[in-house]
Amino acid sequence: MAARLPAKGRRRGVLLLLFLVFAAAAVTWAVWWHLVGRWHESTDNAYVAGHVVQVTPQIAGTVAAIGADDTDRVQAGQVLVRLDAADAQVALGQAEAQLAQAVREVRTLYTRNSSLEALQAQRASELAKAEEDLARRRPLAGTGAVSKEEVEHARNAVEAARAALSASREEVVTNRARTEGTAVSTHPGVAAAAARVREAFLSLQRTTIAAPVSGYIARRTIQVGQRVAPGALLMAVVPLDSVWVDANFKEVQLRDMRIGQPVKLSADLYGSRTEYHGTVAGLAAGTGGAFALLPPQNATGNWIKVVQRLPVRIALDPKQLAEHPLLVGLSMHADVEIRDTSGAQLAAAPRANPVWAPAVFARQAEDADARVQAIIKANLGTGGAR
Repeated sequence: MAARLPAKGRRRGVLLLLFLVFAAAAVTWAVWWHLVGRWHESTDNAYVAGHVVQVTPQIAGTVAAIGADDTDRVQAGQVLVRLDAADAQVALGQAEAQLAQAVREVRTLYTRNSSLEALQAQRASELAKAEEDLARRRPLAGTGAVSKEEVEHARNAVEAARAALSASREEVVTNRARTEGTAVSTHPGVAAAAARVREAFLSLQRTTIAAPVSGYIARRTIQVGQRVAPGALLMAVVPLDSVWVDANFKEVQLRDMRIGQPVKLSADLYGSRTEYHGTVAGLAAGTGGAFALLPPQNATGNWIKVVQRLPVRIALDPKQLAEHPLLVGLSMHADVEIRDTSGAQLAAAPRANPVWAPAVFARQAEDADARVQAIIKANLGTGGAR
């Protein structure tokens, strides 16, 4: 009996020690939770997302050359695909010839205004002369000095001169109506021909398909000699310098989440030693299930409650992205500090600037306008109205 007491004492000591360890752990966890843990929400249901810019033709054509392949780095404006341009060049030549002809025809209208006005003045002078001749002969008709036939001829000459003057005035009015209130370069006939030149020029320009943004090529699906239709996917450009993270948090984690809160992230690609610093950019307008191809029918009788997840967009630091690039679709771990709840939960104002506004397409329209103005200037001459 005496030999068992020390064993019981040791057992009590071990149990007390374990109790103290667990109590200390519980107190430590409670202190950590109160000071740190309750201000953080984390998830490993997070993935890298980015813009996948589709490269598609705007006209139909046959692929003549391919300038980039999958995984290649491309710069904005770099030629990716060339289509056969023979038909487009012929159409542009015809449109330019029609514009040049239209400019010269309109120039003729403006020049004709002066000639018609001069002709009108001549007709008015002829009418005045005919009226004077009739006035001189009419008093002499009764004396026999002038025959009736001569007086009748003078009267007919006045009528003919008056009709000629009226016709000349109508021609002046008609020609002025075709030129009044406009210049050669803005005349409707010239404008219509210029529109055809722009259309043909843009069609020729669009046989060269350039990269709208800088990035990396993915999903190339075309081959040389392939006939493509407008809107067909040729390849995609992924700008990896502007990716973000979509973190799918449970709905119970979103109560205190606000735009602008700091986020710490790590990628499975680099491990936890590489840490990214981001900010909450916005919360999605609906859960993943709400926008699914076949959304759940929660109104049916066999409904089972499932905790939903809402995508939260997290913006990343461009400098860290340059040091440790991330690829679209990679897994991430996100930890949001929710201590500061002064921000908004949803965006309060529209975006001030467009997400993307490639200059490639704007340059095509500017080049077309420059081509039109050059043709008009070359055919205006020195004496025509501008």
